[in-house]
Amino acid sequence: MALDIQAAIDSFWQAAQCGEYFPPDWYDKLDLDAAYRIQLGLIERRLARGERRIGWKVGLTAPAIQQQFGFHEPVFGCILQRDETGRVFRPGELIKPGFEPELCLRIGRNLSGSITPEAARAAIDMVYPALEIIETRGPFTEQIALALADNAQQKTVVLGAGVALPPGLALDRVEASVAINGATVATGRGDAVLGNPANSVVWLAGKLGEYGCSLKAGDIIMSGSFTRQFPIAAGDRIRVAFAGVGTVETAMSA
Repeated sequence: MALDIQAAIDSFWQAAQCGEYFPPDWYDKLDLDAAYRIQLGLIERRLARGERRIGWKVGLTAPAIQQQFGFHEPVFGCILQRDETGRVFRPGELIKPGFEPELCLRIGRNLSGSITPEAARAAIDMVYPALEIIETRGPFTEQIALALADNAQQKTVVLGAGVALPPGLALDRVEASVAINGATVATGRGDAVLGNPANSVVWLAGKLGEYGCSLKAGDIIMSGSFTRQFPIAAGDRIRVAFAGVGTVETAMSA
């Protein structure tokens, strides 16, 4: 029997109001297509409640992330919140939080369907050093479809100062250095993100087209992590420097 998507959206919505984001009744019952349709339906309800979609995330793009979670294709989610560099979170404000160092790309023109890497690159008008702040609201690796229905772990993005995309900046060669509490814990390069962060725009435009959605001028896109995902603990101070782009910082108070 075909899945009643509207009934599934109702079920997930009601569970979320009670703080249950991975409803056990739905374990092992969704394919990825249904998960995306539920995600988009839940986002529409949040928008109707007054939230605002400001962009999209592309996740699971780097080999390190794919190996970490045992899933080997990109995924998408919606961005509904942004914070500026220096944001300090309170303990208990986030659910099992973590972060990923990414370049956030702002699109200066509408894009839809099948596009070329050259069209994606030409559409990018601003680049931000960024941290995606994620929440692990359920058994992500065991129930990846439920995680996608729950907006792919997305909570917020922390953005450093944006820069106009210089014509000569090779996004695939941008290097990132990740420090937690003053100690470097990882480095990565843009080519870890589907070979080039602009390729995330290509993938996203095509994937969204399958669901009747498109990229709009002004959307910001979290293009994917340069490294594996890191947890955030009380007292942590996080700083990431992206060569040729800038730095971004966040922290969680003790």
